[in-house]
Amino acid sequence: MSSNAPAAVVRAELTKIGTVRSSLVPLLIALVVSVGIGVLNGASARSAIDRNSSLLRPDFNPVDAGFVGVQFGQLALIAFAALMVCTEYGSGMIRTSLAAVPSRGLLYLAKITAAATVALLVAVPTAFLAFLASQRALGPHGVGLGHPGALRAVLGACLYLTLMCLFSLGVATMLRSTALALSLLFAFVFVLSPVANAVPALRSAARYLPDHAGAEVMKADPSLGPGTGLLVLAAWAAAALLAGYLTLRSRDS
Repeated sequence: MSSNAPAAVVRAELTKIGTVRSSLVPLLIALVVSVGIGVLNGASARSAIDRNSSLLRPDFNPVDAGFVGVQFGQLALIAFAALMVCTEYGSGMIRTSLAAVPSRGLLYLAKITAAATVALLVAVPTAFLAFLASQRALGPHGVGLGHPGALRAVLGACLYLTLMCLFSLGVATMLRSTALALSLLFAFVFVLSPVANAVPALRSAARYLPDHAGAEVMKADPSLGPGTGLLVLAAWAAAALLAGYLTLRSRDS
């Protein structure tokens, strides 16, 4: 990093991402998993509809079915964010980065910008391909992007994946440990949110957890409202990033 100009620092962070294999693999996995599970879910739903199976949810909506894979693919983007930060601390390269860019605020902002850029670039094809592939698997029961709520849900999925990535980046910056960050974030998505949603006394509060609220933007008929859900997730992401910045400033490298 020969220059501390913001654009140069961002380019350096993007270069890091492009040259570190551990950062690139999760991005590919996010796409493959989202599309693959979307196809399997679409085919399963088509079979259930054709057989008039009682296993099919009574509130089944083909638009919602298009993002089942995205819910699993997001885990790869969460891993990408954690590895992007924690790998530098684990290898000691953070000292080199701070020597080149003494301003921790600038370095952190560059990491956020790079992560958001890459996450969005991955999220857009992932969301569109996952939706279209799942609808193709649904056959005659599938819908197109012109269906009411479909395009909004796809665009919402792009924002959802990007914001969840940024939320994870903030958490990882606070913890600095890949194992600890991934354990906490995966438990948050797979344990805390589902359990809280399953407990009647906690169900109302569970709606405002980041993944639960954010998922509203991917639904054809959201209960919380897509705008509200997006704002809640954005607030969680902003809070996590701020906490990460405060932690970064308060600790030695």
